Amino acid sequence: MQNKSYLKGRGAQGNPSNRFLELEHETLNEFLEYCSKNGEVARSPKTKYIPVYPKTVINPVNSPDVPMKFSMNPYQGCEHGCIYCYARNTHEFWGYSAGLDFEQQILVKEEAPVLLEQKLRKKSWKAETIVLSGNTDCYQPAEQKFKLTRACLEVFLKYRHPVGIITKNSLVLRDIDLIEELAQHNLVGVHISLTSLNENTRRVLEPRTTSIKKRLETIRILSEKNIPVNAMLAPIIPGINSHEILDLARRASENGAISFALTIVRLNGAIGQIFTDWIRKAMPAKADKVLGLIAACHGGKLNDSRFGLRVKGEGQIARQINDLGKLAKNRYFKDKAFPSLNRSMHQDFKDGQLRLF
Repeated sequence: MQNKSYLKGRGAQGNPSNRFLELEHETLNEFLEYCSKNGEVARSPKTKYIPVYPKTVINPVNSPDVPMKFSMNPYQGCEHGCIYCYARNTHEFWGYSAGLDFEQQILVKEEAPVLLEQKLRKKSWKAETIVLSGNTDCYQPAEQKFKLTRACLEVFLKYRHPVGIITKNSLVLRDIDLIEELAQHNLVGVHISLTSLNENTRRVLEPRTTSIKKRLETIRILSEKNIPVNAMLAPIIPGINSHEILDLARRASENGAISFALTIVRLNGAIGQIFTDWIRKAMPAKADKVLGLIAACHGGKLNDSRFGLRVKGEGQIARQINDLGKLAKNRYFKDKAFPSLNRSMHQDFKDGQLRLF
């Protein structure tokens, strides 16, 4: 049973202090508790969209255990509210908290499509797959309003440039016309996050995300259009969804995914505090067990920054999880592989049209 102070509809239960700031905000839960004790009604703050104007939107990825070279995020912060999200820590660099601020203060890069086009037109740029959502989901609710992801896909198609898409939102199907045309030139791959088959688990882990039924349907529809789909079974949280690995892989395969990836949760920076506070309110009966299992996968700590080990974990629990992943691959994805995307066409489309001479 959930704690009475559990804040439904959001992942984080408050705003932990920003490590870069001396001042801090009072957490929402403290405010709600104060109102409740005094017989007052408090309305939770709505999501705010804040325009920002960075000089570039293409980010090089230098981590040796991350299989991408460049990422792009039209939005910073994410209303999906996934409690485990590693991107929460980046919100502190913008002056916000990794907690509720991450879910409610969404930074919108309105010039993202323009900056992308400027980058792709540079003579010095050599085509490498750019992954939309290397940090925050490009199809989060903000995309319905701002349509920045769609505008970026139009740029990728115009310049015949390879792009990867990571999302857990069925809104990606809105742009299936562009994605299908990109796929005809082997210029796109879609990665759908699939964390649980249990709707109750999904609602507390990822409160504002697309339902599991919709996600599986999204995999199926994309696959039927010959668009390569990779299922991201991530993160695996021992004691919460680790028992679902085989079923997750099976359902992903049945709906047309041609590969899957698996990582074990790690709770770096402020996320450790946020997750601990959340699980003690959302799942109090199993909080100590889950936190202990996570720590057992990372040398006795909730956080882990060691390249390689941070995503695979170590110890008996981690071995069991990774062994299930190997079994799932052999059982449901044998002789299947996600394709390498086409990087050869872009040079001929530097000026936005095929060079005939």
